[in-house]
Amino acid sequence: MTDTATVTDLLAKLISFDTTSRNSNLDLIAWVEDQLIPLGFDCRRIENSAGDKSNLWSRVGPDAPGGLVLSGHSDVVPVDGQPWDTDPFDMTEIDGRLFGRGTCDMKGFLALCLAFAPKFAALDLKKPVHFAFSYDEEVGCQGAPLMIDDMVERGARPDAVWVGEPTLWQVVSGHKGIMLTKVVVTGREAHSSLPHLGVSANGEAVDLMALLRDIERDLASNADTDSPFEPPYPTLSIGELNGGTATNILARECEFHFDLRCPPGYDPNEILEPFLEAAAEKDAALKARFPECGVEVTKYTDVPGLAPGESNPAESLVRALTGDNALRAVAYATEAGQFHQAGMPAVICGPGSIDQAHKPNEFVAKAQLAEGVKVFEDLIAHLRSV
Repeated sequence: MTDTATVTDLLAKLISFDTTSRNSNLDLIAWVEDQLIPLGFDCRRIENSAGDKSNLWSRVGPDAPGGLVLSGHSDVVPVDGQPWDTDPFDMTEIDGRLFGRGTCDMKGFLALCLAFAPKFAALDLKKPVHFAFSYDEEVGCQGAPLMIDDMVERGARPDAVWVGEPTLWQVVSGHKGIMLTKVVVTGREAHSSLPHLGVSANGEAVDLMALLRDIERDLASNADTDSPFEPPYPTLSIGELNGGTATNILARECEFHFDLRCPPGYDPNEILEPFLEAAAEKDAALKARFPECGVEVTKYTDVPGLAPGESNPAESLVRALTGDNALRAVAYATEAGQFHQAGMPAVICGPGSIDQAHKPNEFVAKAQLAEGVKVFEDLIAHLRSV
């Protein structure tokens, strides 16, 4: 019998791998393979271009289209500068809570998958069960698309994808998409008392950031009050800003990053069109003064949203297992939108609360893992009956 203690032990092992997105996840992937291959799982790595990170696509059951994908990411966010009370990579239990980086987001779901792997392997499956463990979800869902493409190319398109992000086992039907953009303004250094001899990259960047703030306010003032999302409008925020070398030097370079999160139905490119036009105009004007100056805009992540809808077999399955029939949509982005865009119906549901994600002293309650054991036992019963 699979119990909460088994899941907890597996979670402790997963937490011990520091898979912060800047690091390799290959040690974790190799360890997971060691758990699955002896059970008869077919394991396939889909690596990044550098070969230092990998998705792991594991299948048990027939090599055929259809079936169920249980999906989760292996990477975690940094702990740098956070005031942790325990070692974030040595899971610690305190008062029924399991503390560690990734306990909530989202290695608890991975631990459940691994704990029940022997039971999946023992079933006489008519359709396959897949584990899809990705890399670099936390830095823009960069790993999953390669795995999704591989599934499509190999004719393994599933009937349903279950993404186990933390939702307190509540079913989430939709999420916003996210577009991440980097802007680099290149100026010309000069003494600050002689601004006509140079270009302040910081000053030019401020103009562009002010336009983004105007767009942000306009989006909020035109919110769709019937939207299930909170907040019910696209959000735009400037998250990083770096520029300049000294107070009395015109800044040679200024770089800033911003994210735009749109509910399904909004076109992020259309929203950003005024900004992109202004950036192009400023680029031309700066180059006319000094050829080495200019503005470079790079979109480096564009994750589609997941739209709540009818006739979603993934959602129907998870609702049947959890008994939850409420409609929910969330503001954060997940890999569910990427699966769904590829024609693989997806739903989000898993242990822990998103309120604990990315914080110091991140934790998942053991009761959430115990509830997960029951949900997975019901999943085994369902698969046995079909």
